Amino acid sequence: MKAVRVHQFGGIDALAYEKVSRPVPGEGQVLVRVKAAGVGPWDALIRSGGSKLGQTLPLTLGAELAGTIERIGPSLSVFQPGDEVFGATNPLFIGAYAEYAVADAVRIALKPKGMNNVEAASVPIVAVTAQQMVVDYGQIDSTKRVLVQGGAGNVGAYAIQIAKNAGAEVIATAFTKDVDYVLALGADKVIDVSTVRFEEEVTDVDVVLDTVGGEVQERSFTVLKSGGMFVSAVSPPDQGRAAKHGVHVMFFYVNVTSAALSTLAVLFQAGRLITSVGDVLPLADARLAHEMLAGKPHQRGKIVLSVQG
Repeated sequence: MKAVRVHQFGGIDALAYEKVSRPVPGEGQVLVRVKAAGVGPWDALIRSGGSKLGQTLPLTLGAELAGTIERIGPSLSVFQPGDEVFGATNPLFIGAYAEYAVADAVRIALKPKGMNNVEAASVPIVAVTAQQMVVDYGQIDSTKRVLVQGGAGNVGAYAIQIAKNAGAEVIATAFTKDVDYVLALGADKVIDVSTVRFEEEVTDVDVVLDTVGGEVQERSFTVLKSGGMFVSAVSPPDQGRAAKHGVHVMFFYVNVTSAALSTLAVLFQAGRLITSVGDVLPLADARLAHEMLAGKPHQRGKIVLSVQG
């Protein structure tokens, strides 16, 4: 089979599109014939050697996939060959940029009805991240006033939708070109950060959901009411600054599970969540996808590799 491999950590030139042996599923695993693989910033981090998850070389990049189960591991009865699934590969976030990939059965679910493989591959990590931000850590409900930092991003777009589904009042930040898009996602108010500072436009929010990090994260403490919650999936917030403002903070790494994916699948099937797919490229063009991650102009939405195997 063909796969996108890394033999030495480094820049985009470290990517090698080559022929490798088809993997074999072990206990609790399935072999998926990959139809599409999602591309995200974590892939570039792993490629460069910046990940703290302990990946060893050589490796096949990619964590998100959609496709058909080709084979199941020993004693596994949850899935059957022929099942159409989507999800993540493993805790190391590797293996999906390939014609076939092994995935942990506890990290995949049946693909939502009516969703194609490219759409499904765009979902797992970003949508589950948003779900965990909103539900598990933000504990957002109809009593909450929420600020989503980076509302037009892949995680932010889902965070807005999931928070609105929970009945919250949702404010989001975005650049001028994305304001209408973010409003269409359901945000009650969008702050155009191209023209104003968000802290001049909003105060007394119950929860801030951070998908941006950096100085935006530091400035966000000032808009929270006392006792509010700051949730980040980007970088650990400053505990000292949080204490000074009298707010709680949470940083987490996403945990993609079958249960979380199944919950999201119901929402997609009911039309309560929509996807945003950007550029779709063939597996052989993974380098171009990583150039887009690095700043090469591309469409808004999730970059996906379409796999012809």
